[in-house]
Amino acid sequence: ARARRPHRRSAERAGDAGQMSDLAVRILRLPHAADLPLPAYQSAGAAGLDLLAAVPADEPLTIPPGGRATVPTGVAFALPEGVEAQVRPRSGLAARHGVTVLNSPGTIDADYRGEVIVVLANFGAAGFTVSRGARIAQLVIAPVLRPSLREVGTLDPTPRGSGGFGSTG
Repeated sequence: ARARRPHRRSAERAGDAGQMSDLAVRILRLPHAADLPLPAYQSAGAAGLDLLAAVPADEPLTIPPGGRATVPTGVAFALPEGVEAQVRPRSGLAARHGVTVLNSPGTIDADYRGEVIVVLANFGAAGFTVSRGARIAQLVIAPVLRPSLREVGTLDPTPRGSGGFGSTG
């Protein structure tokens, strides 16, 4: 099955005119996600595509309080060079259930071709059940800078200096 591109006029009506991009990202739907929708933006201004859980329908995954689990999404990407995908938490899961993406943001490099797996952690007081098709994380596609590093003997001074955690108030 092939995902259809949104019609340009539809995107413009949704407020995306001027934000359209020619960046094409190839996505592979894996066999265990054949019946699931592809990741999608949930609003015209959304930065992230929602990733869905591709756990078996008859085997939901329950993450106990204080526990963590790897959750398959059933999709793999071919990102263009110079681009990464960041796996980030969904704010509603964090606020309502204490569930977050543990290695946030998780980075998917342009040369990775495997399934996107989300590491969810449950910091809530009750077990959290992940069912098939549940929106578990969001995927933000972003440009990557790869600067050359130049070792120096000292760094330029700033008013903050080396003040770290909590140093600005």
